[in-house]
Amino acid sequence: MFRKKAVKPSGPLTQEVLRDWLMGYLADHLKIAKADIDTGTTFESYGLDSRVAVQVSGALEKVVERRLSPGLLYEHQTIDDLSGYLAKELRLPEQAV
Repeated sequence: MFRKKAVKPSGPLTQEVLRDWLMGYLADHLKIAKADIDTGTTFESYGLDSRVAVQVSGALEKVVERRLSPGLLYEHQTIDDLSGYLAKELRLPEQAV
């Protein structure tokens, strides 16, 4: 079972920070190197099931400090899509200035 406490990123929250956090979270779950994560590959391709999707969504809520839909990973199926959607919804910059 995957029960790792999500570490909230330090510094300003940006689309790039969210993208990096999601890559790290997925790499930890899959026990692979973060560099092996393709941000354009679907979560489903990495074998994430509904239970893990809910866990990711819950951990991500703590990062963005906002309630999120448990189905978020099904609505936005790649790290790039999800980080882009959240950045737009939360009005985050792409990168720190």
